[in-house]
Amino acid sequence: MDEEACGSTNACDVIVHLIDGTYELFRHFYGLRRAPKGSGGRYGAVAGVLGTVLGMVEDGATHIGVATDHVIESFRNELWDEYKTGEGIDPALRAQFEPLEEALVAMGVAVWPMVDLEADDALASAARIAAPDPRVERVCIWTPDKDLAQCVREDFVVQVDRRSGVVRDADGVRAKFGVSPPLIPDYLALVGDSADGYPGIPRIGAKGAAALLARYGPIEDFPADVLGERRELALLFKRLATLRTDAPLFADVDELAWRGPTDGFAAWCERLDNPRLAARAEAALTHRTTIP
Repeated sequence: MDEEACGSTNACDVIVHLIDGTYELFRHFYGLRRAPKGSGGRYGAVAGVLGTVLGMVEDGATHIGVATDHVIESFRNELWDEYKTGEGIDPALRAQFEPLEEALVAMGVAVWPMVDLEADDALASAARIAAPDPRVERVCIWTPDKDLAQCVREDFVVQVDRRSGVVRDADGVRAKFGVSPPLIPDYLALVGDSADGYPGIPRIGAKGAAALLARYGPIEDFPADVLGERRELALLFKRLATLRTDAPLFADVDELAWRGPTDGFAAWCERLDNPRLAARAEAALTHRTTIP
């Protein structure tokens, strides 16, 4: 599947787009760092994310939610001392966290700044809330993070990797990891996730983990002698890898409908030194309201 699979095929269908705002901010920040000196400005990454989200609106996206890590730490830091923290984040990047959230709200986009939970938990929760709505044709989760693969459901809830343009459905998850989406937390528990700061179980690689899970199912069902004394550690890592789906983000997918920028968006665009964003947003709204 490719990104076109997340385009609407019927004006009456709703495709819900759930975006990892923290990933997008990092992507634009380091993209600017590789660009010619002086490009971007103080809030260049914020402007980049707004441009990306607005581009999705211009391409026809109607229902959008953006999850952000308001702080990097979460409840998982209490479970595992080496879990990822905000230590080492470039101050120039960290200074754009809150401006991104505020600017997205001004642009009229639903934003979920997470504190005790993580942005990934918000994406998982949003997918869980949106999926039962009979109007929803597809839920697209825009992030390359491996742990979001656990949320994929056949070709209905899919994961989109913006870097490669690949839309990963359940078959795609099985092809990439060797396990079905519900077993992704077990898989990550065994192989580890360096991005999140837990190492997995020594001497179990990707192929070995997939083979074990294919044979026995989830870690809880492994015979006692398979992991031995490492079983409790594996279960702890599985808890770290399992996304929460209970965040009360919204009650109805209509809350994710983009209805245009707020009155304060133009001022934000001036602050970002990018007034063209305001013009694009107004043009997108005009185009949307004039479609028969």
